[in-house]
Amino acid sequence: MSVRPFLRCVDEVIGKEPLSRHKKALFVFHDQLNLDAFPAWVREEKPLLIFVEAREKGMELPHHAVKAIYILSAMRHAALEWYAQGFPVRYHSTNGHFDDGLRELMQESPDTEIVWMEPSEWDSRERFRVLKEEMELAGGPHAGRGFQVLPNGFFFADPEEWKDQIRPGFRMEHFYRAMRKETGYLMDGAEPMGGEWNYDKENRKKIPATLPIPPRTQFEPDEITLEVAEMVRAYFPDSFGYEHLFGAVLRSFPFGVTREQALEHLDEFLEQRLDLFGPYEDALKTGEDTLFHSVLSVYLNNGLLHPREVCEKALGRFDEGHARLESVEGFIRQILGWREFIRIYYEAMMPKIREANHFGFERGLPALYWSGNTEMHCLRESVRPVLEMAYSHHIQRLMILSNFSNLTETDPRELNRWFHLAYADAYEWVELPNVLGMSTFADGGILASKPYVSGGNYINKMSDYCRSCRYDVKQKTGEGACPFNVLYWNFVDRQRETYNQSGRVNFMVSMFDKKPEEEKQAIREEAERFISAIHRLEPCARAEE
Repeated sequence: MSVRPFLRCVDEVIGKEPLSRHKKALFVFHDQLNLDAFPAWVREEKPLLIFVEAREKGMELPHHAVKAIYILSAMRHAALEWYAQGFPVRYHSTNGHFDDGLRELMQESPDTEIVWMEPSEWDSRERFRVLKEEMELAGGPHAGRGFQVLPNGFFFADPEEWKDQIRPGFRMEHFYRAMRKETGYLMDGAEPMGGEWNYDKENRKKIPATLPIPPRTQFEPDEITLEVAEMVRAYFPDSFGYEHLFGAVLRSFPFGVTREQALEHLDEFLEQRLDLFGPYEDALKTGEDTLFHSVLSVYLNNGLLHPREVCEKALGRFDEGHARLESVEGFIRQILGWREFIRIYYEAMMPKIREANHFGFERGLPALYWSGNTEMHCLRESVRPVLEMAYSHHIQRLMILSNFSNLTETDPRELNRWFHLAYADAYEWVELPNVLGMSTFADGGILASKPYVSGGNYINKMSDYCRSCRYDVKQKTGEGACPFNVLYWNFVDRQRETYNQSGRVNFMVSMFDKKPEEEKQAIREEAERFISAIHRLEPCARAEE
């Protein structure tokens, strides 16, 4: 590619702006790409905006190529967009981490006041806390330098008001109802609109074979995205998903990289998919990767969209009669309820939660998570969109990929690492609670009231996957039986102590114990053979990086 538009702008304009010209500078993290989340004075005063591309941060994990391209392209587009709006911008690259890049820049001007918004991730927060203390205590020209740390404006709830309540028994539903009352969303005075707080029971339908699925817009990558793609290919050749991406990425890209494109995807979802989102939010269908899901988490989690605007636009569709109550409630619950709740959980549980492993599993992640090579159609269909676009929807994540990990006694920390690097919307604050708290029960029941595992019947009930599988979902044991069946009952048997402590699922142990001895023995033996075989397969080299 002969034209390098962004690098030219860095060389000629936004990479040269000196700090010494400015009394105040605002550091913008890669997941804070929305000025509407900052205090009003930012737009009024137009301080110098500092962006840092940090090579060390990018190399902490072999992130999916789509994820790496998306993050960097979105940040570069935001820098140029805000420059066009009249902000002075300094775009800096460093071989170190974010804080190293800011240290490098601060050497230029000991008098510039540095402002940043509280980072959402623990490690970045700790790095900047150390930087602040280091500079405030340092002798020489940096002694007494002014720093200001803004509260994070990308969420509804203040974690300090809630995190002391994170303990066994305090569930998302309690929090969600409080947030509904606080915001007034879907409220009729003091009562929930429609008389129910939660319409989850109505949102578990299987998609009819003849129901058309609206297509989702793919964006043609512009010169900046192409430039980033070339950089990722050059500097991160071992990125996960790399071999599935290049070639295709030059023609289309699954996510928008500007606020305008993010808003286009938001409007498209609201107009074409929101109304049917609720009934089919737990459904699965072969070859359909997004169904009626919004796929807006990538934009919410890097800031291109703000959760308040997303919720209020969805409420507008309901008010106008264009979306049913159970769909809008289910969508609002995902954002105002679950997304906010797990952020509070993260703040309350870090950093110890990183090592949570309630069941004590120590096996490595099976190779199929890296390749998609398996005869189990449901797993192949769930890994495929991850390889291709760094995305799959929440039921594939929870009830297939995480479910299989638990049933095969895989170390949940290995699964957690894979989720972090594999998904474009994965930042630790949102990904870790979902994996170690929710889907693998690694925290022992603080976040979830039961282990989220199932046999093949659930997958068959919610999908068409089993029709195309060589395994028979109706067969419980023996040659050709669905592996999820024996693995599930084996899990119940081996983890009976955890099941007996849970009032919601303790009856499953009794059901296992009532099975004939011959069947129970077959379950144990077949499960052990399958688990041993799946873990004998060598994982990809990337798993060990």
